[in-house]
Formats: sequence, C-alpha cells, structure tokens
Amino acid sequence: MTGSGSAYRPMEPARRPGGKPTAPPTYRVLVHRKFAAKWDQVVERVGLEAAQEAWDYLATTPGVPPRTGSACVLRGKAGLPQGPGWSRTVHYELSSMARVNFQYHDAYTTQPGGDPHRVVAILSIDYSSH
Repeated sequence: MTGSGSAYRPMEPARRPGGKPTAPPTYRVLVHRKFAAKWDQVVERVGLEAAQEAWDYLATTPGVPPRTGSACVLRGKAGLPQGPGWSRTVHYELSSMARVNFQYHDAYTTQPGGDPHRVVAILSIDYSSH
C-alpha cells in the first residue's frame, strides 16, 4: 500500500464494530479488500466486545502490546515492511480462533507532498485454529 497516482486502491476503511468510538481514533484502520468480508464477520466470530477492543487497539496503539490477546512481530520475509515508513508485520491474536496481521505507518501519504496520516493496514485475517 504505497502511495501512488494509480487508481487501484486495495485498502478500504475497516469500520468499528458496533458503531463509532467515544474518542476519535489516532490511526485510520484500513483492511485489504480481499479480507473486507472477513472483517465484517469479526463480531460473529469473537463477539462484539472483543471485536471493539481489537479495533480500538488497532486505531489507538498498534505499536504497543494489546491489553487483551497477544501480538508479536513476524520474522523473515513475512514480517518485512511493505514500504518505507511502514512497521514490520504484527501478528495479533484476538482469540484462539481469530488472528489479524497488520502494519502501521505514522505519516502515510497517498502522493508526494500530500497530507500525512497515521494508518493501520490489516493485511490478512484468519479465523481457523492453529
């Protein structure tokens, strides 16, 4: 998800389950369109409270360990940043049956000279057991 003048936009907003948060998010949460339908299932898979906690974590503090669940940085090629300024890939376990891989960027722009935004990109979602 590097900024370019291309019309191709693989990422779309990942809406917070259950509605808007009480405080504005620090990061804009985006999900790869291949996994948008899986994001829409997050409430039925882990419950509303856990889904909201996951979104709140991604939208506020993706660079620190979560209060619930666990997170680790992936090693090897799977953990490589998708471009300059991106974090390494973080593997976040919402529950024993739900995992999200994401990267975050503290000053993402869609074009040179554009306004920088804090962004979390959900790269994949897995609902199977290990």
